[in-house]
Amino acid sequence: MAEATEDRQMSVEAEVRRIAAAARQSLPALAKAGRAAKDAALRAAAASIRANAARIKEENAKDLRLAGQKGLSAAMRDRLLLDDRRVEDIAKALEAVADLPDPVGQTIAEWERPNGLRIARVRVPLGVIGIIYESRPNVTADAGGLCLKSGNAAILRGGSESFHSSTAIAECLRDGLRRGNLPADSIQLVPTRDREAVGAMLRMSDLIDIIVPRGGKSLIERVMKESRIPVIAHLEGNCHVYIHEKADPEIARRVTLNAKMRRTGVCGAAESLLIDRAIAARQLPAIVDDLAGAGCEIRGDPAAQSIDARIVPASDADWDTEYLDAVISLKIVDGLPAAIEHVNRHGSHHTDAIITEDAEAAERFLAEVDSAIVLHNASTQFADGAEFGMGAEIGISTGKLHARGPVGAEQLTSFKYVVRGDGQTRP
Repeated sequence: MAEATEDRQMSVEAEVRRIAAAARQSLPALAKAGRAAKDAALRAAAASIRANAARIKEENAKDLRLAGQKGLSAAMRDRLLLDDRRVEDIAKALEAVADLPDPVGQTIAEWERPNGLRIARVRVPLGVIGIIYESRPNVTADAGGLCLKSGNAAILRGGSESFHSSTAIAECLRDGLRRGNLPADSIQLVPTRDREAVGAMLRMSDLIDIIVPRGGKSLIERVMKESRIPVIAHLEGNCHVYIHEKADPEIARRVTLNAKMRRTGVCGAAESLLIDRAIAARQLPAIVDDLAGAGCEIRGDPAAQSIDARIVPASDADWDTEYLDAVISLKIVDGLPAAIEHVNRHGSHHTDAIITEDAEAAERFLAEVDSAIVLHNASTQFADGAEFGMGAEIGISTGKLHARGPVGAEQLTSFKYVVRGDGQTRP
């Protein structure tokens, strides 16, 4: 048994190494490719997605059947589902990425020194990027397309739940690369569900430059623990909506319902609701009406339960939980400072919103909440690269080094200094 396990690990490692080596070999061609070539490949990939929509949905049906057999929740199955609209959205996202300016070669800053040296800071690709993600098959296209736009090679390791869907989408991306006369190995999907593939990727610091994990807490913890490669982490989204005492009641109701229930399985879904004690008795029952009417379970503290009998008791763990389901935790707070303290203590530094007509309170919340995205009078479900005008995203980075918030094409670049002189020598 031990020998068989070792043989399997060696086989998976060899396959991942072959893929990573091929990805690195594609980098010179990507470096020479201009915007026209990359955009042509992206548009050809979008056309291939549309032409193969029926096959993509057939493969997705296989994933959905397996998800049902595994007993995945309705919210998780929704993350997995590809219908006509969502397949079209994948194609449109690739075209939106093509429409973006090419970040590669952009001059970020330039200046001249007293000795006449002219210095510029210029964007360059990161190299080979390994993306490890779960469930959502559209990430295959978003990640591959953004890596191509930014001149990077992509190694995609999707979740086992979306294996068939992601394979079909990746084939369309590679078809687009071939039609654009770029190396098909610029975008590759690891062709196995074996979890050992993740470990193999995390060890290949000689071939992979950056790892981007997108998934649940256990995946992120594993990647952060095992990776020998720099990581741009997409952590869980324990997102908050805080209803300030000077909130417009109708805006509070509309935003809260959308933030929680538009799609419960996305990382920008609100998982916790805070409301000021001064207005809780007046405004909370209508908000509970909306949430409960939409099928949401509300778990609250004793003060909230005393206002509405439909609120069930919350445990200490609820304040720190990303449900990704039709459940929300609810706490009554004593004003803005208490709300900020609660968000910073229990949130995941992802996305948090304040609902208020008080501009001073809004600005304090936006300044003091330590999250990648903070919003005023808007739903947390806007935590999305496409909604930010970035075409698509690989994920929402909750770290503070290199990239924070939606990770799009620009965030998948580094920079170098280009120095021009006229024969200067240093004394």
